[in-house]
Amino acid sequence: MTGVRLPRVLTVPDAAIGGDLRLPDGVRLVEWSMTQDLPADVALEVDAVVVPHYVSGEMLARLRPLARLSLVQLPSAGYEHAVRHLPPGVTLCNGRGVHDDETAELAIGLVLASLRDLAEYVRLQGAGVWSPHRSTSLADRRVMVVGAGSIGQAIAARLRPFAVDVVRVARSARDDLDGHVHGADELAELLPTVDVVVLITPLTADTTHLVDAAFLARMRDGSLLVNVSRGKVVDTDALVAEVRSGRLRAALDVVDPEPLPHDHPLWVAPGVILTPHVGGNTTATHVRFVALVQRQLDRLAAGEPLLNVVAPG
Repeated sequence: MTGVRLPRVLTVPDAAIGGDLRLPDGVRLVEWSMTQDLPADVALEVDAVVVPHYVSGEMLARLRPLARLSLVQLPSAGYEHAVRHLPPGVTLCNGRGVHDDETAELAIGLVLASLRDLAEYVRLQGAGVWSPHRSTSLADRRVMVVGAGSIGQAIAARLRPFAVDVVRVARSARDDLDGHVHGADELAELLPTVDVVVLITPLTADTTHLVDAAFLARMRDGSLLVNVSRGKVVDTDALVAEVRSGRLRAALDVVDPEPLPHDHPLWVAPGVILTPHVGGNTTATHVRFVALVQRQLDRLAAGEPLLNVVAPG
């Protein structure tokens, strides 16, 4: 349990979030998008901040002058971008659980769109061309999900009804209610056995460029890489080389660099589908994030420990 108490002044990024919260007695709400500094008198009082969904390092740097700050709540499961901006003694909570459904939906959508050549059919539609051809079915494929957190579990659960063999990989091997989870040390031997690799691992020192030239070289000819985690998990230059050769396909919601420059080769590489980091940007996101913030407030009001603490103050 952290030493965080119920905040007296809580900031939220927009009126929609604030309007859907039931505030415990004694909590004052301030709307703050973090795009500019807070007024000096408010900055002296703020002790908890709910961060916007799209936040830059410049915006996070505005947390540092908040002398009373004790709690920062992120909407995202990933938190590596925020830790370095955290003032000493501040507790950081991530948004684990907020984006499970939405990101899992997109991951499955990207897999299907790539295997069933939907992007190509959309292009043919624009040209008024009727050109049916045989594509790859998701059924009977072997799909690896790299990352066994809550989103990874949601992706695996949605894959199973498609008649696929799901292979789960995490940092270390273990067994759970859904079966066996392989350790990352088994990746080299597993990669040649799968048809699709879905990345949903956190970005850490160990996972930065986890997918490098050697990783990609071990993937089967014609197989698909789907990234809905963080762009830096993949060595972009190594991936560009593989997709340009036509040996692999890729479906990417996250890239490195991000946003992708307009002249980057990934835009026109064959067999590549790109979406602009929208895995957690749906109509479901607001409801789930507000519910998490509400649970945090209710727990603090009841003297209970916070959820999703990733950096205890």
